[in-house]
Amino acid sequence: MSAHNPHQTLHPIREFIDDQALAEKLRFAPDSGLIQLFENRMLLVHGFSLAALRRELIERLGLDKTREMFTRLGYQQGVADARSLIESEGGQTDTKLAMLPRLRELQGFVRNQAVDRMHFNEQTGDFWGDYYWQSSWEADAHLQHYSISGIPACWMMTGYACGATTTMMGRPILWREVECVAMGHARCRVVGQPLDECDDSAEHLKFLQIEDFVAAPGRRPPPRQDKGFQLADISSLPDLVGASASFNAAVHLLKRVAPTDATVLLKGESGVGKERFSKTLHAIGPRADKPLISVNCAAIPADLVEAELFGVEKGAFTGATVSRPGRFERADGGTLFLDEIASLPLHAQGKLLRVLQEGEVERVGDIRVRAVDVRIVAAANRNLRDEVKAGRFREDLFYRLNVFPIEIPPLRERREDLPLMVSVFVKRYSQRFNKVIKGITQRASEALWAYEWPGNVRELENIIERAVILADNDANIDLHHLFSGDEDNLEILFKLGPDGELTRSGRGEPSAAANTRVTDHPLPSAGDGSSDGLIASFLDTFGSLESMETSALDYALAQSGGNLSAAARLLKMTRAQFEYRLKKYRQLQRSH
Repeated sequence: MSAHNPHQTLHPIREFIDDQALAEKLRFAPDSGLIQLFENRMLLVHGFSLAALRRELIERLGLDKTREMFTRLGYQQGVADARSLIESEGGQTDTKLAMLPRLRELQGFVRNQAVDRMHFNEQTGDFWGDYYWQSSWEADAHLQHYSISGIPACWMMTGYACGATTTMMGRPILWREVECVAMGHARCRVVGQPLDECDDSAEHLKFLQIEDFVAAPGRRPPPRQDKGFQLADISSLPDLVGASASFNAAVHLLKRVAPTDATVLLKGESGVGKERFSKTLHAIGPRADKPLISVNCAAIPADLVEAELFGVEKGAFTGATVSRPGRFERADGGTLFLDEIASLPLHAQGKLLRVLQEGEVERVGDIRVRAVDVRIVAAANRNLRDEVKAGRFREDLFYRLNVFPIEIPPLRERREDLPLMVSVFVKRYSQRFNKVIKGITQRASEALWAYEWPGNVRELENIIERAVILADNDANIDLHHLFSGDEDNLEILFKLGPDGELTRSGRGEPSAAANTRVTDHPLPSAGDGSSDGLIASFLDTFGSLESMETSALDYALAQSGGNLSAAARLLKMTRAQFEYRLKKYRQLQRSH
């Protein structure tokens, strides 16, 4: 591909980088064993040991799988660093983009040298970048272990660049290593541009597909053959898209259980994609050529549940003018998906349990028993253990269904997947409505990230569909196209500041104390002198570090209505950091 910049009119990032501003984000506390960059815990790892692990994985898993794994690892690191910059730094986008290469240098991965600096348009998401990578530890490690290679070797760095710029720009940005020291070139070189402008993106996107049935942005998964059966209609598969750790964990479990006949219980909030997971589970399993029958248990009137599930014989009750098989019989040999299983009335739960135990059904009004061979996939958006304790769900049925549970994470806990999913939905509805959508503005992207997503993926898809309809042809999706409905009073939650940045406002706005960054230990900043005066001023204001942290934690909890994840975000923490501090101070309060 050409390394020539096709976007000469785009705005270039600034050349000046404030190293001191970055150094202040790096904190060391040797006595407590903590190193933090922004609020993320870091580790100083021996490069040779990471290189040795890389080599062992190549020997065990093969080159392609290891490459995907390391690229995905770098992608997640890039997302984390970009979000930290966005949430902690003021100023313009070009300043934050310029900090990303420097930040990776600070972490010891490469030395960046711009061939053609990053150029961008934050209103449209247009982007271009061209860099030399010098002193790449990955290229050096690959050369040491394997000599000259036929493929590029800077996998973590490529993934990092993709994840960081995708997060910054709000649309998938693909970086490709066009030259690499490990291939015999004088130095490594990478070029970055929006995914939909790359003609050969397919070969570079494999790292975003944790499994072959997961769709990479911009394309569907390929047809699959495995152990004597073929997935005949790949176009019928729903789009499972994501690269976050929580999404990948659910996908791994799905692959593990797919070849079996085990009962699967899909758990998660409404709208997380349980039906998509059930369809994928059926499609990649050995029953793919048999029926997949779905039933929403909440949508069936209580007096018709048995007839719907088990069938009815002619004359069984008034209106039963013909014999009709139930969902179990229609799914014979295939899969039965029971959505919202917690909504089943108790009398139907008992009969369902018998069918699951015996493998046979008896139609309403019939005396004949019919054998059925059905794989059960159930879904619940309520905690079934709590339903059992409340007496609304049979305990024996719960244990029969809970053979292989898979927790599907809510969208707010996998926000790093937002740009990938937005790309898929924009493309889908642009094609459906015969429109050309250039991109999504950065302030619109920031709003998507900040929104709480009570309706999860289903709500995101609906919002993007609406935005594509509202946006002008050959234009961009902006903030007013996205949230034109009644999405949780978004106009109260967000406002545009004088510099054009999207900020929280109005209801739920945290106080100055709630916005204060706190740490478990007073961590001296890298390159700083004594911090005694600063600590003393804090103590004069708040009384003690303990009371300041306790007040901030309590305030954030109150503002978020007890939601730990939301409270952590108010304080710019991870949920794990918030829970640690909360537990520590609750223990202190009890001891006093």
